Amino acid sequence: MSVWHGRSRRKPTGGKYKKFRKKRKYELGRFPVLTVLGERKAKHVRTRGGNFKLKLFSDMYANVVDPKTNKVTHTKILDVKTNPANQDFSRRGVITKGAIIVTELGEAVVTSRPGQDGIINAKLLPKK
Repeated sequence: MSVWHGRSRRKPTGGKYKKFRKKRKYELGRFPVLTVLGERKAKHVRTRGGNFKLKLFSDMYANVVDPKTNKVTHTKILDVKTNPANQDFSRRGVITKGAIIVTELGEAVVTSRPGQDGIINAKLLPKK
């Protein structure tokens, strides 16, 4: 089954629109990739215009930048603390942009979109 981003078949009143054409390739969508902790697993996907996205299914390392020293460190992710995008993502340990992860350097907030960029970049949070 595929995801279709075309016009709805229903009117706001609940009535049906008459079908005037078939589905088009450019109306095609995809299910989101929910990145979790684990051994690195990624996949190249061709998108419209010949571009590509690197879908990251799982990874255990992140590039963490320290805002004080401006130094980037490739460090291991220990846990996903919270994910403000969805409470269920916090329970399942899904990493999306804005998720707070626990690394060997401390807590960091994810600044990249792992499901589309194929990498986990994060910014170290100040210690409380």
